[in-house]
Amino acid sequence: MGLFERTGKMALGSRLRLLTAKVTEDAARIYELYHIEFAPKWFPVFFVLAEEGKKTITEIANEIGHSQPSVSKIIKEMTVAGLVKEKRNSTDKRRNVAILTTKGIQLTEEIKTQWKDVGAAVESVISEARHNLWEAIQEWEFLLEQKSLLRRVQEQKKLRESQAVQIVSYDEKYQTAFRALNEEWITTYFQMEEADYKALDNPKEYILDKGGKIFVALYENEPVGVCALIKMNDPDYDYELAKMAVTPRIQGKSIGWLLGQAVLNAAKELGASNVYLESNTSLKPAINLYHKLGFNKVVGRSTPYARCNIQMEVRFSK
Repeated sequence: MGLFERTGKMALGSRLRLLTAKVTEDAARIYELYHIEFAPKWFPVFFVLAEEGKKTITEIANEIGHSQPSVSKIIKEMTVAGLVKEKRNSTDKRRNVAILTTKGIQLTEEIKTQWKDVGAAVESVISEARHNLWEAIQEWEFLLEQKSLLRRVQEQKKLRESQAVQIVSYDEKYQTAFRALNEEWITTYFQMEEADYKALDNPKEYILDKGGKIFVALYENEPVGVCALIKMNDPDYDYELAKMAVTPRIQGKSIGWLLGQAVLNAAKELGASNVYLESNTSLKPAINLYHKLGFNKVVGRSTPYARCNIQMEVRFSK
């Protein structure tokens, strides 16, 4: 086990496979001990049929958590062994159901003594162990069903990479990037409009000099995302979150979230009671991001953008 001490939890799958192989090897020898010709991998299918009678391949697969091809292969092997047979479903002639043969039914009686001994043996291991593996497996299955290991690794990767992202205030040296990133994003989905050019060509005059702010996301010192907080001349809203763009070359690093947080924090520091934005519902990742940032849909406002079909706001509690 020295390898696993060196690899740590990274080798979880390998260690579980090794444990599974050890238990499966013993299981095969246990069947031999009781003079029963039976493959350990058949057990889940056999148990379901013994307990519930006839079942379709799909029903068995869903119940034991195997793929349909895997169950089909096991059914064929058990059919060759004379334990299972297939017949047409009485309610749906297009589907076959698997049922135990007379030999299979007899085996359920013969095998009960073995099951009892195996159960007692497993209980003895549990009583000797510091941790209850059976309960731990149940807990892990539940937790991984809620959020898979893949998803958890994706989140850790995003968290680690997002820590390499730096959010800085706008400087004139970022003007080219501010325009290029927005133009790249807009032209991917829509067309540039007159209102776009006003802000992108003159960010200092149109945004900064009017009391707004612009933030730039740097990844490895390269500008990869931008977002603006624009002061609104409006009785209902103080500021607008606008001109958010992240290059598609750098995704999955929470850059949009970090920019959005920077803009909202700046709005609060400026004493804003609310922030407004405009978007398009076809941009599902963006809409999801705005919801996570606390924005909610509003209606009944005019917009200078043809591409806008949704307007949202976030209000700050005082």
